Amino acid sequence: MGDLRSAAVPELRDDDHVRGPAGAPLVILYGDFACPHCALAHARLAGVSLRLAFRHFALRARHPRAQALAHAAEAVALQDAFWPFHDALYEDPGRLADPHLWQRVADLGLDVERFDADRRSDAVAQRVARDVREAMRAGIVTTPTLVVGDVLHPGPPAPELLAALGRSG
Repeated sequence: MGDLRSAAVPELRDDDHVRGPAGAPLVILYGDFACPHCALAHARLAGVSLRLAFRHFALRARHPRAQALAHAAEAVALQDAFWPFHDALYEDPGRLADPHLWQRVADLGLDVERFDADRRSDAVAQRVARDVREAMRAGIVTTPTLVVGDVLHPGPPAPELLAALGRSG
């Protein structure tokens, strides 16, 4: 798949999940925690100094657990643990069923009862739905898709993109 331009990708939002140095190149990653290609993207991006923003492109039609995992991630985000949970999901993709999610939440020292209530909340569902709507408006059709500037890079990042990101930091 080639790179595509999109003028519809919104700017970084105050409520985006972002990590990395402020001066590093910004990459917005639209992903799905049940997607094996997203896990590969996670591994490839681990060695690059960048400012990474994660947004959900969780489509149940593609991966039956996608929305449940997105809701779980947003629920732990309400307890300030989005990135540790994000990393745990991608680093152990064989354990994405509900009992494993509760164990991850407990292992992170979070309130499991609050997690369970939050993952079922309207606010969490609306947050995930907003990310998916914005992805569709931007022309995103697959996970992962990395957005660098106004260019969409579908699929796991290629070595050339990783090298360019490494050089621009």
